Amino acid sequence: MTPVHLVSPGYVLGEIEQAHHEIPGFAARAREYGMQQDAGLWGWGTVHRTERALEELVVEAGKAVVGSADVDFLVVCSTRFPGDAHTHGGFMETVLNGLGLNCPFLGLTLNRCTNLVSGLGVAEALVRSGAYRNVLVITADRCASESARMENFALFSDGAAGCLVTAHPGEYEILGSASAQDPGALEWHNEISADLSRQVNDLLLAPHGLVPGDLAGVLHNNLYVPIVVMKERLAGFTPAQLDTTNTARTGHCFAADPLINLVDRRTEPGGYYLLAASVPGSRAAMLLRKAPPRP
Repeated sequence: MTPVHLVSPGYVLGEIEQAHHEIPGFAARAREYGMQQDAGLWGWGTVHRTERALEELVVEAGKAVVGSADVDFLVVCSTRFPGDAHTHGGFMETVLNGLGLNCPFLGLTLNRCTNLVSGLGVAEALVRSGAYRNVLVITADRCASESARMENFALFSDGAAGCLVTAHPGEYEILGSASAQDPGALEWHNEISADLSRQVNDLLLAPHGLVPGDLAGVLHNNLYVPIVVMKERLAGFTPAQLDTTNTARTGHCFAADPLINLVDRRTEPGGYYLLAASVPGSRAAMLLRKAPPRP
């Protein structure tokens, strides 16, 4: 099979920084959810919002990634594309022209906050099959309203992230992608499932003779600290493999979190890393190995 690599990960955040307590209705929402007013406990910190259109976020993130790469396929992910079939053509025209691209593209949305990791899996399959050589993957999201920034599992930020999935040697070798679903648990009100995470671990790690403890790091969603730590530990990971720093610094940037956390983590040559995202009823992950230093 064709070796596949992930290169040039990057991200952009909303240009307006806002302290968590400045979110409209924040205190009332916390009381509604029965949450103790303890920022350190939950990881409440700064959120980032934007006044830019979604397509502008896509273009800015893509420009940070592309460089001189000859992109031959584009995957754009978002939990909510603006408009409908009448406006999506104009949306993609703006994106393609802004990135200086003329290539086939795919829009991915129904996977919610696993959109990016799922889109990376699609890109991996396209490159590994030989259909394309350089696939640009970008995810971008912004809150529909300020009242939606706080949920009982995360504080949402506007932002975008992207990377190139390529057949050329690069910083991270992609060893595989996997997902697991429980259709009966996909509704919003259900909890994230550690069982699904363990299923994905088995699918991804066992073929390489690995167990969860062999990973140098897990790049996860930036949910409230007690939630993400509990769920990832139940999945078999240790606190040392997790990093919740960005929960307070960037907030939960929808599907972009795993890539944001990869960019910000100091990774070790030869180390194994897991990009992982969970929503109720679904888990998606990608196993990476950082390339050793060149002689």
